[in-house]
This record gives sequence, C-alpha cells and structure tokens, in this order.
Amino acid sequence: MVSKVIDFEMFRTTLENKLLNTNKKNNAGAKPFDTVLMFKILILQRYYGLGDKQIEYQIINRISFKNFLGLETGDKIPDEKTVWAFRESITNEGLVEDLFHQFKTHLESKELIFNEGQLVDASFTIAPRQRNTREENEKIKKGEGDDLWNDHPHKKCHKDIDARWTKKTRKHFMVIKTMQKLIQKVNS
Repeated sequence: MVSKVIDFEMFRTTLENKLLNTNKKNNAGAKPFDTVLMFKILILQRYYGLGDKQIEYQIINRISFKNFLGLETGDKIPDEKTVWAFRESITNEGLVEDLFHQFKTHLESKELIFNEGQLVDASFTIAPRQRNTREENEKIKKGEGDDLWNDHPHKKCHKDIDARWTKKTRKHFMVIKTMQKLIQKVNS
C-alpha cells in the first residue's frame, strides 16, 4: 500500500504555509479538512481520472480509497465543492505541479511507479440474440460479414458482426468489440 511506503506528512509544511489562514479573528465556522488528506484526494483524482462528484462518490463506496486516505467508515469526507475549492486554492498558489512533481520524484527515489488507473464497470448489459444462420456465422468468423444482409439494410443495422460471446457465472453474454479488450484485461 502506497500510504505505508510514503510519509505524506512531507507535504504538510508546504500545504499549510501556503493555504491556511493563520490571521483568523476567531474560530467560528467549520474546521477545514486536513490539507494532507485533501492532497491525497487530488492524487486519487488525478491517477484515476475522476471528477469532483465522482471522487466524493468513490471515497464513500470504496474501502481501498478510504484506506489510502486513512478514513474509517462514518468519518466525515469532503464533498465535491470542497475538493474543487481545495484544487482551486493550490492552483492559484502555484502549488499543483510542484507538489505532484515532488510526489513523483519521491516515488522514483523509492523505485516505485504510480500508474494511472481506471475504474471499470464489469457488468453486462443483455443484448438481443443475433439469431444468425450457421452459414452467416461462418462468414462473420472469416471476416466476410460486411457482405451479409446488403439486400435488407434495416436488418443489417441491427447486426453487430464484431460482437463475440463471453461467459460469466455460467451464463453466456454477447460482448461488443470495444468491450472485448477490456474484458481480456480483467480476465487475465
């Protein structure tokens, strides 16, 4: 786990010196979220390609995100507006790229690579069965499917000659071509 390898406290001084208002007249209002916690949220956001609303949702629903952030179930988490405001603050202070460069350099010094990830919805959507004849299926497998149903354009527009079948929990599903590579990655 990244949190056990990297001491994120190394970012605290930079973040607090630039962002915290030490000249407050009183302590009224809600306490701000911890700056290191907020920076770790931005790391998750950047490396998973998530928007403000989606990061809020994922923190609530993913145990791995909570563990990375050091949060427990039931802890108060920043909402999308708070994440946006924090990112705007560090951007306006000119800290964003410096902090991420420092983060990346520290990872490299530990011989670690933090790859960008993707959250994948691996659920299947039921599609109508093609009901092709054996001859039509043979042509499709040979790569000659474009010639089929030319005399019936309405029928042809409902056919997906790039689709293939896959199996999940003993049930067969048709998978469109764009999903095939994704499923291969998930299954391997």
